[in-house]
Amino acid sequence: MSNNLTANIIRKKYIEFFKTKNHKEIPSSSLIPENDPTVLFTTAGMQPLTPYLLGESHPQGKRLVNVQRCMRTIDIDNVGDNTHCTFFEMLGNWSLGDYFKEESIEYSYEFLTSKEWLNIDPSRISCTVFAGDEDAPRDMVSYNKWRELGISEENLYFLGKKDNWWGPAGITGPCGPDTEIFYDTGKEKCSDSCSPACDCGKYVEIWNNVFMEYYKESDGTFSKLKQKNVDTGMGLERILSTLSGVESVYDTPVFKDTIRKIEEISNQKYSEENKKSFRIIADHIRTATFVLGDEKGVTPSNTDQGYILRRIIRRAIRHLKNIGVEEASLSTLAKVVVDNYSDWYSVLKDNEQFIYDELAKEEASFNRTINQGVREFNKIVSRLDGNTIPGNLAFKLFDTYGFPLEFTIEMAQEENLIVDTKGFEEHFKIHQEKSREGAKDKFKSGLIDNSEATTKLHTATHLLHAALREKFGESVEQKGSNITPERLRFDFSFNRKVEKEELDEIENRVNDIINQKIDVTMEELTYEEAAAKGAIGLFKDKYNLDKVKVYSVGDYSSELCDGPHVKNTGELGKFVIQKEQSSSAGVRRIRAVLVDEEVA
Repeated sequence: MSNNLTANIIRKKYIEFFKTKNHKEIPSSSLIPENDPTVLFTTAGMQPLTPYLLGESHPQGKRLVNVQRCMRTIDIDNVGDNTHCTFFEMLGNWSLGDYFKEESIEYSYEFLTSKEWLNIDPSRISCTVFAGDEDAPRDMVSYNKWRELGISEENLYFLGKKDNWWGPAGITGPCGPDTEIFYDTGKEKCSDSCSPACDCGKYVEIWNNVFMEYYKESDGTFSKLKQKNVDTGMGLERILSTLSGVESVYDTPVFKDTIRKIEEISNQKYSEENKKSFRIIADHIRTATFVLGDEKGVTPSNTDQGYILRRIIRRAIRHLKNIGVEEASLSTLAKVVVDNYSDWYSVLKDNEQFIYDELAKEEASFNRTINQGVREFNKIVSRLDGNTIPGNLAFKLFDTYGFPLEFTIEMAQEENLIVDTKGFEEHFKIHQEKSREGAKDKFKSGLIDNSEATTKLHTATHLLHAALREKFGESVEQKGSNITPERLRFDFSFNRKVEKEELDEIENRVNDIINQKIDVTMEELTYEEAAAKGAIGLFKDKYNLDKVKVYSVGDYSSELCDGPHVKNTGELGKFVIQKEQSSSAGVRRIRAVLVDEEVA
């Protein structure tokens, strides 16, 4: 292996390798999922491809490859250890009803071990395979293929659903057994039963090949998919740390320049004492930069994606204060991220000034929050009976005023007081449980809902988009879309409130198109043909797509889209706008429904 591999080299090698296997490169989708109510962010490379995994044809064919921007915050409290990041890149390749287990395993092995590609010592590779249960048989096809390629019996492990079964993320959806590929770090086994299933650190997972051959039904049973698919994912940061011979992803080239800049602005060295704060700052500023720089333009707020963005920005600020940085510095750190990534993700350079401006605003806002928290802290202290700040009051500072517990503890120490941290944790856990229950209710459907209701609302969203552009001009651009079976939510660029009379005009125009009962057609066109047709939603990046799908509603609307859509606008019913409001700076939001009644 070479310790001179950079992120760009690995990305390019991966894409180049799969192109030699007749895969077509597709662009990274937005971090903000399209019409997927189950998650706030794109959490896996396969997520944007769900319609194709369920059988819809992809304009680029049956073999695809890309590097996908992803974000997960479920493990945010673990950020700062050796492996966890909130933002990460996933290298993925797919077979949509084409090759299956044997070819997928063969490709993975060749890319990892061949001298031309990553040149990993085959003896350092161990693999896990699905052991089988009442829902699906033991995966002997994968096991036998690994043996054929030279992986010894000692380095092959049969594991159950917990370890070797993927999906679905929601109640229903495509799923199946997987085979996971691990790198042996060379550490001693923790016990005689040590295997890739334990977390002692001997085995590091580097690649996961998912074989989607089942569909989980709402009653918990599994049926066979008509189309068998392969979905693989390899974390860029994880493979980079493996190839670089370092234990932590934070010691790889993707974080090197950011950590060096943190050293510069803090006048401290990255060391064991401040390691966690340095890593959290580096991770969170990278994530914030990518979310702010995303083509869908999320900004800090108190709901949904904006809330998560605000949380990670403020967490970065808090840890900057922990290492003695008081002055505004997020934009300085974000510039390092933009400079390092914009060659691959041009969207960051396109939105560079917006990123810096929003970070500066949030930094100033949080400093005001801190000041308010200090005032509330002083009120609590002035009324205190004893030398302990109760857990419920410490939690109130955190939950109501955004005042970090660490700040409360630090200021309490200065007053010779202590904080009931156990009581704080109890209140925090109650808060987390309530939040999780709310999230379950909010995101309870499958990974992507292709029901009749959502299909109709998807088409209605196109009509709404066209009506807005017709009314306000082509400067109106989609900034986000979320569809559930009950309603659509559409975010668009516009710098003022849409008045009631204007909303009525837009609603009437959509219903006019519905009443005309216009056919909805789909064409697979070249990029140039789609542009000439005037289709909106064209990719503004470096990818050269051979074919794109364009859905048109007569001459009224033409958009690049993955579907699904109705066949005729007459199927939609009556379109009703329920609410118009601000989503974020320069972005408005419309909520609308379709009602089942004859439109006159």
